[in-house]
Amino acid sequence: MSEPTQKYSITMPRDIAEAARARSGPSGLSAYVAAAVARQIERDNLNELIAVAEAEHGPVSDQEVQALRDQLQQARRQQTPGGANAA
Repeated sequence: MSEPTQKYSITMPRDIAEAARARSGPSGLSAYVAAAVARQIERDNLNELIAVAEAEHGPVSDQEVQALRDQLQQARRQQTPGGANAA
């Protein structure tokens, strides 16, 4: 069963609303906006976690971030057809 819903009235720039409506597809504008707000909440929560971690352990350097991105990219290549693990 899905979460209960409630109707809200929001105000946003017309061009943004029209672009969202055009992209919302069969699920409709409400679902599109709800998904966008959910993603923003996830980002806000992640930023809070990052702030706590950096306060405790110090900031992560650009080099550390790039090294982790490189590891992730390599792992993705190995998992895709034609990657290092392909038969």
